[in-house]
Amino acid sequence: MPQKIYTSPASSVHIPDQSIFTHLFGSNDPTLVGPFPASHPAFIDASTGTTITRGQLKDLALQFGFGLRSIFGSKRGDTILVYSPNSIAWPVVVFGAVAAGLRCTLANSAYNARELAFQYTDSGAKILFTSEEGLPVVRQTFKELGLSKEEADERIVVLPQSLKWAGGPDVPRHPDATGLRELSDLLGKGALPVEERFDGKDTHETVYLCYSSGTTGKPKGVETTHKNIIAVLSIVKALFPPFGMTDKMLAILPFYHIYGAVKLVQFPFICGTAVVVMPRFDPVQFCANIEKYRINVALVVPPVLVVMARHPGRLSRHLPMKIIEVPPLAVDEYDLSTVRCLFSGAAPLGGALTKSVKERLEAKRTNGIPLYVLQGYGLTETSPTTHLQPESGAHKSGSIGVLLPNLETRLVVDGEGDGEIDAEEGQPGELWIRGPNVMKGYLNRPDATKDAITHDKWFKTGDVAVRDKEGHYYIVDRRKELIKYKGFQVPPAELESVLLSHPDVADAAVIGVESAKEATELPRAYIVHARPEELKNEAQKIAFAQGVKRWIQGKVARHKFLRGGVVVVDVVPKSAAGKILRRELRDRAKQELAGRDPGDEDVKAKL
Repeated sequence: MPQKIYTSPASSVHIPDQSIFTHLFGSNDPTLVGPFPASHPAFIDASTGTTITRGQLKDLALQFGFGLRSIFGSKRGDTILVYSPNSIAWPVVVFGAVAAGLRCTLANSAYNARELAFQYTDSGAKILFTSEEGLPVVRQTFKELGLSKEEADERIVVLPQSLKWAGGPDVPRHPDATGLRELSDLLGKGALPVEERFDGKDTHETVYLCYSSGTTGKPKGVETTHKNIIAVLSIVKALFPPFGMTDKMLAILPFYHIYGAVKLVQFPFICGTAVVVMPRFDPVQFCANIEKYRINVALVVPPVLVVMARHPGRLSRHLPMKIIEVPPLAVDEYDLSTVRCLFSGAAPLGGALTKSVKERLEAKRTNGIPLYVLQGYGLTETSPTTHLQPESGAHKSGSIGVLLPNLETRLVVDGEGDGEIDAEEGQPGELWIRGPNVMKGYLNRPDATKDAITHDKWFKTGDVAVRDKEGHYYIVDRRKELIKYKGFQVPPAELESVLLSHPDVADAAVIGVESAKEATELPRAYIVHARPEELKNEAQKIAFAQGVKRWIQGKVARHKFLRGGVVVVDVVPKSAAGKILRRELRDRAKQELAGRDPGDEDVKAKL
C-alpha cells in the first residue's frame, strides 16, 4: 500500500550548504552583518540596557574563537558545555565556539552535579562555561568525576555578572570565582581572520548537542547539524508572523533549551530583530520590560500565558524558578499594547487559555493593534520546529498549525510503529516527520537512532495527531511515555531509577498527570514500601509518601520534582513481561484526582 504523505501548503525554500556562522554573519559589505547594518542592536540586557550590536557580536565571537584556540588549544570538532541562565554572554560564547569549528552542548541551569556530570562526560566536553551562581554545582561535578581542584579550575570559564566586557556596568567578581578564568580573559587576545567553514557535505557535521530523554534510560545527546539549523531558520521564516528591524523580541525562555537556543539566539538575528534578554521569567519584570522596551513579539510557554490570563494567583515559574506570589495587578499596571504576537511552544496550548489571554490583553488596548496568540510544534530531534500556526490560522483554536515548507509528514496508525498503515483522512495517527531539520542521530547511540528514524528517513515523534481538511494539525495524544513539565522532558524511567535507590522503596512507577491550573503535566509516583508491614495506618503511608517526595528533591533538577504527588500502593501493575502498565495507573490517577487539580494540593495516598 502506498504511503499517504502530506506536504506543506507553503512553497519550498532554498537551504544553503554552509556553516551557521557563515549563514548568519556573512557579508561582502563591511558595514553589514548578514543583510542588516552592523550598527543595529542584536542583544540587549534587560536590566541594564547594555547593548551588543550586530557588528560587535561578530567581532566578539571571532575574538572568543581565537581565545579558545590560543588558550585551550581547541580544535575543530571539540565540544564545550554551557551551564548558565540567559545572558548577553550566551551569543558570544555559542557563536564564538561555532566560528572556531567547535560543538556546543547546552545544559539545564537547574541540573545538579550528578545530572551535569553525565552530560559533561557523555558529550565529550572539554571546557565548561558557567555562571557565578552555578559554580558550586560545577565544582561538585568535577569532584564527583575524580578531578582535583587544580585540574577542574583549568576546565572552568566563568560568565560573570559584570558586563564591563560589553561596555556595561562592572560588578565585583564573586569570591567563589577567584583565580578562575572568565569570559573577558578569552577576549582581546586576537581574532580569527575568518570562521571555520562547513561547506558542502561538511554542513552535515554536528554543531549542537542538546539532550533529549527517551522513554527509557538516561538522556541522549541529539546531534544537530549546521544544515539542520539553517534549514529550520529558513523554513520558519517562511511562515512566522512578519517582523524585522523595527521590532524587538523579549527573551525569557532558557537558551539551553532547543526552543530558546534556536528561536531566540538565532532566528531573530537572521530577521534583523533585536532581542531583549532576561535571565529567567519573572512576571512583573516580563510586563515591565514589554513596556520599557516596547516589545512586539515574545516567545512563551503555556504556564506564562496562565499568568497573563489569571492574575492574581500563584505561579510555579518557568524553570529554574521558585513558587512566588504574583502581584494582583502586574498585567494591568503596565502598557502591553505594543505586543502583536505571543508565540507559544514546547508544550500544548489549549484554546480556552488562548481565548482568556486575548480577551484580557485586548480589553485595555486603544491603538487598534490586534494581538495574535499562536503556537507551534517541534522536538529537540527536529531542531525544533515542524509546524507553525500562521496569523491566517489563528482561528483554529488548539491547533499547532500547518506543516512547514520542505517537510513531509505521515500519520501512522499501526501500533508497533512499522509504518505499514496510514490514518484515514481526519483520523488520528502517530506523527512522522521527514526533512532537512531532522537530527543526524543520537550521540553514540546507533540503537536509539535506529529506533527513532526509519530506513527511509522518517522520524517517529511519538505524538498522535489529527489533520483537518485545511491542513491544520492538532496533537491529541502521545505514544511515548515522556512527561512534559512546562516544556521540559521528564523521563519516567529516570525518576523510577532514582526512587529505587531509596532504601525503603521496593518498586516504583511514574506517570504524568495533567494540571489545568498550571497548564502542564506534573510527575506523579506510585511506590511500594520495602517493608509494608511498617505502615500500619493511612497516616503513616501519607507521611512516608511525603518524605519520599521531599527526599527526591535533593536528587534531581527542579523540573523533575514529584509535583503530582506520591502514592503508596501494594504493587505496581505490570504485564507478564514485566512492563509497567502505565495506562492502569493513569486511569487510577483520574479517579483519585476526580474534581481536584494536582497542582493545588498533594493527594492523600490510597491503597
